[in-house]
Amino acid sequence: MRIIVGITGASGSVYGYTLIRALHELGIETHVVITEMGEKVMQYECGVSLDMIKQYATIHKNNNLFANISSGSFKTDGMVICPCSMNTLGAIANGVGDTLLNRAASVVMKENRKLVIVPRETPLHLIHLKNMTKLAEAGVTIVPAAPGFYHRPTELWELINFMVGRILDMLTIDHELIQRWGEPQ
Repeated sequence: MRIIVGITGASGSVYGYTLIRALHELGIETHVVITEMGEKVMQYECGVSLDMIKQYATIHKNNNLFANISSGSFKTDGMVICPCSMNTLGAIANGVGDTLLNRAASVVMKENRKLVIVPRETPLHLIHLKNMTKLAEAGVTIVPAAPGFYHRPTELWELINFMVGRILDMLTIDHELIQRWGEPQ
């Protein structure tokens, strides 16, 4: 299995970093593209650098439109943009492919592969909602970064794993990150 993970400058890069580590632990080939602001936010919020991610995934520069993930002939099983800024979401919704992250998302869509977008913005205005609707109508799965609480989390990592587990579910990847509804505690 091969998954692309995009990280943008929205808050919540801990979700993307945890997802990359989980994919690595599950033995899934992972390709990562991070925007300039995504890298800065990840360093600020998590203390995580690109060098730290290199041990878990192949990293592509966002300005390298010659990267293999920019082509439909490079077979992948899907892509997750986590977290996804409204800027990136709007660009993808409107067909703008001027960066590797946006181009890779467009390729995943045109090849009828799974694209999961994890927006981390609140509140949302009408243009945000219309762009999300556009993407949903095009077959994109929108998974807002809104963890559940029915598993009664007591630690931050439990909330993070809840979101990452739900993202993996959308990619139909088996995992044991979360307690499922109705399962004994």
